[in-house]
Amino acid sequence: MNTSLIILFILVLGLIGYVTGRTRSLSISGGKLSALHSRPVYYGSYVAIWAVIPSLIVLFVWLIAAPIYIDSLIRSSFPDSVLSQGSATTELTLGTTRSMAGGILLLSAEELEAAKSGTGNLREILASKGVPLASEAQPFMIEAAESFNALSATSRLLMTIVVFAIGVLGAFFAVRRIGLRFRARNQVERVILAGLILASSIAILTTVGIVGSMLSETTRFFQSVPAYSFFFGTVWDPRFAAAGAAATAGQFGLIPLLAGTLYIALVAMLFAVPVGLFAAIYMAEYASPVVRGTAKPLLEILAGIPTIVYGFFALVTVGPFLRDISTELNGLVTGNYVNFIQAQSVLTAGLVMGIMLIPFVSSLSDDIITQVPRAMRDGSLGLGATRSETIKRVILPAALPGIVGALLLTASRAVGETMIVVLAAGVAARLQLNPFEPMTTVTVKIVNQLTGDLEFTSPQTLVAFALGITLFVITLFLNIYALYIVRKYREQYE
Repeated sequence: MNTSLIILFILVLGLIGYVTGRTRSLSISGGKLSALHSRPVYYGSYVAIWAVIPSLIVLFVWLIAAPIYIDSLIRSSFPDSVLSQGSATTELTLGTTRSMAGGILLLSAEELEAAKSGTGNLREILASKGVPLASEAQPFMIEAAESFNALSATSRLLMTIVVFAIGVLGAFFAVRRIGLRFRARNQVERVILAGLILASSIAILTTVGIVGSMLSETTRFFQSVPAYSFFFGTVWDPRFAAAGAAATAGQFGLIPLLAGTLYIALVAMLFAVPVGLFAAIYMAEYASPVVRGTAKPLLEILAGIPTIVYGFFALVTVGPFLRDISTELNGLVTGNYVNFIQAQSVLTAGLVMGIMLIPFVSSLSDDIITQVPRAMRDGSLGLGATRSETIKRVILPAALPGIVGALLLTASRAVGETMIVVLAAGVAARLQLNPFEPMTTVTVKIVNQLTGDLEFTSPQTLVAFALGITLFVITLFLNIYALYIVRKYREQYE
């Protein structure tokens, strides 16, 4: 039976259990609900939980463990001539066998018999069915594929029976426990609490997993390249010497990439912060409800535009515009019509990234400004201050910690941007201060180092993990500092 269909039947069983538990609680109370410890809905939910959750747990574990067990059985059935060639050959043979097993199900009995007898080419037959094989089919592979199908079918049948049996037994057990003084509400709330804890733990465990995977590969990188040359190097040239040449395995200096990342983020923030902050002040303090209700959603549409679209905008419109403007200005001043702003430059990337960051700054700042107590506004206006004086001397100082936190969160968003930089600032790892020339960032080089069919065995690819963990630490500290500022000063104005 299909896994989706099994889950559907489990949910139906849970619904039946809910109705049964609710009905039983009503029947034992004799229609007098005050005699029950909990409301009937809790009794029904209790039965539904016992019918659904154990079944889903068993289903999840079975779906993970059964393929591993079946693969081990099929792998052990291979001839010694295959097993002796190493794990790579064994896994390739196993993958071909699995593909063959799926294709065999599409064959007729005559086609399968012809393949077994050698009168038909199984690889060509399966290719005609849309199932390509990575290598030629050997006779032992056909037998292994048939065994794989048989074991998979048996496993699925047993899984269906076991899952349904556990669901029915769980529902029966829960129904038998229902009584007048049974604390169904406490049991249900305990399960809900466990679910909330599990949901909150997923984010933490995901973060730990990400950091762990990056740290393991980063450690391998620093075994080949000294940490000092990576963190303090000023040249990015991850090329390797030819075979037999001197052992100069490229240069992996982080400084040019980090400088480009911070430089482009700085230009973006210099553009986004004034525009976004002024927009937030206008919408929070000056705009009428109609204008605010229209302008704020339109402004926040910018946050939903994919970054690759911003990259196209920079490549096609902003970059050529700045280049042509610089050509005209240079011609008017010096008479030499040569552009001094490159189409791909720090300025182009910073401006377009700033446009992307405007809704983040304006939306967060607007929410923070509107949370300033109304009494502070009224008190300032009552003492004779104008609206602009109230904004400058009362509202903005009160909202400043939250605004600073919002700007730091926005800065971490700018540091991690990739697509805009690829198209608007280029890929040249340069260490310079001219905003009219191209530079690149850490994220761009991570993409470059992991592009193509590569193995994580050389410093050229492992350096991407070192760059990733560095960027992760930078954004993590920005976020932590932003949250610290918000939490430290927020209660002064509540």
